[in-house]
Amino acid sequence: MPVDKKEEISGWYDLHSTSILGFILLMVKDYQQAEDLTQETFVKAYIYFDTYKRQSSEKTWLFSIAHNVTIDYLRKRKPMLVLKEIFLFLEDKTSLPEEKIELKEESFELYKGLSRLKDSYRKIIILRKIKGFSTADTAIILNWSESKVRSTLSRALNSLKKELIKEGYWDEKPVRRF
Repeated sequence: MPVDKKEEISGWYDLHSTSILGFILLMVKDYQQAEDLTQETFVKAYIYFDTYKRQSSEKTWLFSIAHNVTIDYLRKRKPMLVLKEIFLFLEDKTSLPEEKIELKEESFELYKGLSRLKDSYRKIIILRKIKGFSTADTAIILNWSESKVRSTLSRALNSLKKELIKEGYWDEKPVRRF
């Protein structure tokens, strides 16, 4: 039975667009741009629907497209982005608009720590620990080996911990659980 790609992509959009938007937003730090890139992700999924071989879940395939779309955007924008972030950081140290995203204090601290990590560390933590992808799915999304996913995640978590300690958000004493 042939699959109606318009209906299937529409269903995928309903299921996964919020999660993909969150992933992209953590990468580009601009809500409007994240919305545009999310839309572009689903347009590309529609265009390349016939190439989807169903060897991984549609969520993994969509996140792979979202990753590539975001990387393309960042590459095109890199020189301007660096200058813009330097000036914005000096001018405004507030979070994203409250009406767009509500962040609890702990989430904001984590978000700030993540934003200070290098790109590959930020991506791996978002995919594995925030979005909950398996090592295998993360490897597919990033086009890495599974061993690279595991080793990069370990280094990324250590780097995030150091960043949180440096900012005073991490108590180095172990928490007792009862």
